[in-house]
Amino acid sequence: MSIEFVTAIRQGLADNVNPEKAAGMQAYMKSAMPYRGVQTPIRRKLVRAALHAHPLASKKDWLAAIHALWRNAAYREERYVAQDVTGAPQFRAFRTLDALPLYEEMVVSGAWWDLVDDVATRKLRELVDNHPQEMAESMRTWSTDPDLWKRRSSIICQVKRKEATDLSLLFDCIEPNLSDPDFFIRKAIGWALRDLAWTDLDTIENYVSENADRLSALSKREALKNAETIRAGRPHER
Repeated sequence: MSIEFVTAIRQGLADNVNPEKAAGMQAYMKSAMPYRGVQTPIRRKLVRAALHAHPLASKKDWLAAIHALWRNAAYREERYVAQDVTGAPQFRAFRTLDALPLYEEMVVSGAWWDLVDDVATRKLRELVDNHPQEMAESMRTWSTDPDLWKRRSSIICQVKRKEATDLSLLFDCIEPNLSDPDFFIRKAIGWALRDLAWTDLDTIENYVSENADRLSALSKREALKNAETIRAGRPHER
């Protein structure tokens, strides 16, 4: 059924092509791969309809559909669909540690924030929740990898874990990246710290203070961005 599903997705994207939006989306994302110009609500509706018409009943079919859409994508929305299918609730049982190589492929070949961050903050986080010991080892390894996007993923893989955040893992993944001048690494450090600040501001303020000479200005600014709001107890939007 994976072939039928992929065919239905590609046809659905073609039927909803919007050249004007496509040009804007490609320019905004600085993507070498073109877009169809299909907006997120329409794309997700297409995915639901295709899954209903062509169910991916086995893990083999699920992986085959994802690989076909990701590896053979002619338009960026096909990769977005691959991620939609990867994270769909009905496939939760398929998202075991065996899925880590798939996520690694998406991170390395995706190599841009729109594709990488979905994997890191959703799919990797789910694995960290379900397999904390094994994933802690993997993420510490990723944190020193030559690949920028694997390192970014290791830093932000616990975003939204709140009280469940493994502080040791978070700080261990940040540590080897503190001197990295890359914007996406510095932003990731700030993002991870800022997210945890909503739950544990004292820890984040202490960490920033203790590492003030090592954290970039961007990371520090992002980490403490909401400190006053948190302290005042005002409502917030993440």
